[in-house]
Amino acid sequence: MNLLIVEDEIRLRNALANNIPWDKHGIEVVGQAGNGLEALRLIERKKPEIILLDLQMPEMDGLTLAKQLRQSDPLLKIIVLSGHDDFAYAQEALSIGVMKYLLKPAGDEEILETVLEAAEKLRSELEQRHNEEELKQRWEQHLPYLVNDFLQGWLKGKFELWEIEQRSKYLQMNLPNDAQFAVAVVDMDPLPDKETRFSRKDMSLLQFSLGSIVQEYLQSTPCFVVSDYAGYTVVVYQLAGDEAPKEALQKINVLTEKLLFTVLSCLRLTASAGISGMIGGCEDLNKLYVQAVRALQNRIMLGHDLAIPYQEEQGREPELMLQPNLEKALEIALETGEGDKAADILSALWEGGMAKAETIEEIHEHILYFESLFVRMIQKQGWPVREVAGEDYVYFHNHRELMVKDQILFWLQRMIKAYLTYARERRKSTSHEMIKTILTLVENEIDQEMTLHAVADRLYVNSSYLSRLFKQETGKAFSTYVMERKMERAKATLQEGVRVYDAAAAVGYRDVSYFTRVFRKYWGVTPGEVRS
Repeated sequence: MNLLIVEDEIRLRNALANNIPWDKHGIEVVGQAGNGLEALRLIERKKPEIILLDLQMPEMDGLTLAKQLRQSDPLLKIIVLSGHDDFAYAQEALSIGVMKYLLKPAGDEEILETVLEAAEKLRSELEQRHNEEELKQRWEQHLPYLVNDFLQGWLKGKFELWEIEQRSKYLQMNLPNDAQFAVAVVDMDPLPDKETRFSRKDMSLLQFSLGSIVQEYLQSTPCFVVSDYAGYTVVVYQLAGDEAPKEALQKINVLTEKLLFTVLSCLRLTASAGISGMIGGCEDLNKLYVQAVRALQNRIMLGHDLAIPYQEEQGREPELMLQPNLEKALEIALETGEGDKAADILSALWEGGMAKAETIEEIHEHILYFESLFVRMIQKQGWPVREVAGEDYVYFHNHRELMVKDQILFWLQRMIKAYLTYARERRKSTSHEMIKTILTLVENEIDQEMTLHAVADRLYVNSSYLSRLFKQETGKAFSTYVMERKMERAKATLQEGVRVYDAAAAVGYRDVSYFTRVFRKYWGVTPGEVRS
């Protein structure tokens, strides 16, 4: 929980922030303000959940601030810490939604206990707000988007059979165990030269319109309609279990032809469709989708405004079998730094393709496949391929230097190691630069009040990440490091004969009494004793 302290008396404000062990109880002091207007600015930026508030302050008093805050955020917990024991003050504060009214001087334990009570009350209220009915409503709102994402992944072959069964049940798609499917891929044809209503810039709008027409036309047909990554509208027809495959495909061809006619009637523009050449179960959907896409590609030879069924190429098996599940698994293993797992996945990809290649042409085809796979993964991170590959970069633009299979395999294994090494060095470099910046800030601005939140804001990162990174790199918490540097600088300044007041100011303490207490607690002696 985040706490904001609003108190005009600087000594008390510092004591509240530093003398109570907030962090041990999951409370983080995200800011301190000396008046109501300053508090409003901090609240807008820091979004605290709990506010410890004085009433008598310059510019804007506490009651005015509390009224304004309660109107804008009813969940905000406000605890008043005031020197006024007048019942009317307390009554007015409680009437506007202040949770507790504490009288000064309240003890540290009482203040801590009240803040923890406020935190617990806020958690309880948040749980009540996220009740079952609200979650159900949100689920129903997001369900179409979740189904669309699932269908996209299913079409691309990203899921195993057990994942398909599990996710479809979770998304309430009600797929029978023996479900059979056929796939059609529909796309707008290129605009004719004489078209004046639309231009190429409008193609995304036309694709959206196409999807809407398909959804409406097929609303009574058992099917799923989804937009794929290329912008095509994909129809996954769900077939009756007792229907013969050839008859089912014939009906789908007729239905798709009628669909294209409807598109032409609505938009006065043509569309074409590719239709899978077979029907299949859940595990075959990727193959059906690939067939439909390949069938659609034939419109370049056959013309537009056609429903094109897939025809199997005769006389040869496909030379290169894509394995999208393994490709994705390799990418994840590399991004998470799992070198052994990445090596195993590479072996599986190799055995599924290159190991079976028998001719020079097939081997070169597989080299291009692995080459493009690594280029895609490296460039996705925004890294230059030349830097990552190092000496092995030569094979990316001259793969004919790879003479035998063993040489190719060793090259790919080296590329995995190069990727992981480059990723480690990048992370280390980024971390070192940020820590170096922080240490420089501490040294250059040691005469100012410095908090983790303020530094995080300046570096445009969140304070939790910065806190963990700083401790990981230096072995110390940020506040501990700042305290050490301030105390060491103060001691060195005092030993040069500087007055205690000036030494305190030099390390960011405006209150000499408070500086003296902190100094004595740290060094075991007073500043005056060090100076003398």
